[in-house]
Amino acid sequence: MKKILFACLLACFMTIAPNALAETRWGVSAGLNYNTIHFKQTDLFSSKGQLGGDVGVMGQLLSPGGSFGFDLSLLYSMRNGKLSLGDKKVWSSQGLGNENCMLHYIDVPIHMKYRFNRLNGFENTLTPLVFVGPVVSILAGHNKMADQLKYVKVSTSLQFGLGCELFNKVEVKAGYRFSISESLRTKLLDENNAKNRTFFVTATYYIK
Repeated sequence: MKKILFACLLACFMTIAPNALAETRWGVSAGLNYNTIHFKQTDLFSSKGQLGGDVGVMGQLLSPGGSFGFDLSLLYSMRNGKLSLGDKKVWSSQGLGNENCMLHYIDVPIHMKYRFNRLNGFENTLTPLVFVGPVVSILAGHNKMADQLKYVKVSTSLQFGLGCELFNKVEVKAGYRFSISESLRTKLLDENNAKNRTFFVTATYYIK
């Protein structure tokens, strides 16, 4: 599924880019996320979501009409989760209880985007949009839980959502991201793997 998804996006981009894309822009992005580390065996211990953040840069390519386009971002993302390891004796016997799991990623999201920009001039004030696309996440660091968890260095996700562009200068997006591949797993119970599930809100200010 992952290979097919990436192949479709690449083929679409290569087909459209040489002929149709007329406008390029780039800007700086920042936002908040609410992440839950969802384990396969949910009956072993509970997991709660926590706030994190994202910051980076984004480039955008638009068709001549400005309705269809792509954006590509390079973001630092901190995604957190609270794990109640003390619910299970195998961890509580080691003195573990409610533990914070902090994950630091370099994210590369690629979005296909559709902008509703034919609104009789209203689009110059507010342009609604929808987006969908894959995310490649490279693990850059984590907090001191290496004795309990094994971390996946590179993981993939799919995210989608909606948003708007204000005054052709600021883009605000909200969406949901779910991991396609696993993000980590417990060491003592190595069949218990986990995936990140994330709600996010980002704002991008276009400099050019």
